Amino acid sequence: MNGSLARRVALVTGGSRGIGAETARLLGAAGAHVFVNYREKARRAQRVAREITDAGGTATAVRADLTDQAAVSAMVGEIGRLDVLVLNASGGMERDAAPGYALRLNRDAQLALVDAAVLAPSARIVFVTSHQAHFHRERATHPEYEPVAASKRAGEDALRARVPELTERGIGLVVVSGDMIEGTTTATLLERRHPGTIDDRRGRAGSLPTIAEFAAEVVAAATAPLESGHTVYVGGGDYLEAA
Repeated sequence: MNGSLARRVALVTGGSRGIGAETARLLGAAGAHVFVNYREKARRAQRVAREITDAGGTATAVRADLTDQAAVSAMVGEIGRLDVLVLNASGGMERDAAPGYALRLNRDAQLALVDAAVLAPSARIVFVTSHQAHFHRERATHPEYEPVAASKRAGEDALRARVPELTERGIGLVVVSGDMIEGTTTATLLERRHPGTIDDRRGRAGSLPTIAEFAAEVVAAATAPLESGHTVYVGGGDYLEAA
C-alpha cells in the first residue's frame, strides 16, 4: 500500500470515542471514507462521522457488536470492500462482563472480522493494543486488567499466525502497541480503582502518549511501508528496555 488514503475505504472498530474516534477523524482528514463502528453509542459515533464530513471528508457510522456474527455480517455487507481495517475495539474490564467475554471479543471477534471482511488486495490490517497486553508474558499487570491483557495478547498471536496466509493475498498486518494513555477507558477505570495509577505510570515512564499522538501512529501504520507483522511502539521506553 502506498502512502495515500484518498478514495480508500477504512473501518475503525470501537470508533465512537477515545483512540478509535481520533483515528477515524485522522483517516477522514487523510482522504479515506471512514466507517465508524460502534456497539451501543450511536450518537457518539454519528457525531464522529459528522465531524469528519463537516471537515470535508466522508464517513458513515455503522452499528455492530463484534461478538455477534450476524451483526458483523450485516456490517460487512453494508461496507463492501475495505482497504484499511483498524482493529481498535476491545473490552473485558466492564463490571458486568460475562466470564470469557474478554477472550470472545479480544481474540475470537478479531479473527472473525478479519475472515468476514472483504479486504482488497494490498489492504492493511492494524491491530491496536497496549504494552500491558503486548508484553503480557514479560511483565505483570493490574489484576483488573489481567483478562484483557491475556486475551488481547492471544488475539495478537492469533492474527500473527495468519500473516503467511494474509501475505499470499497481498494483505499486511501491523501491530501498534502503546503505553498507558490518559483519557482512555482503560486508564480511567484503573485510576478509579487505584487512585494515583496514572501519575505513578507517568513517573516511571517519564511521559505518556496522548490520544492524538497514539492515533496518529495508528493512521501512519495504515500506509507505512512496513513488513507484515511489524510492531510499532508508542511510548513506554522502560518496557522496551526490559524486553
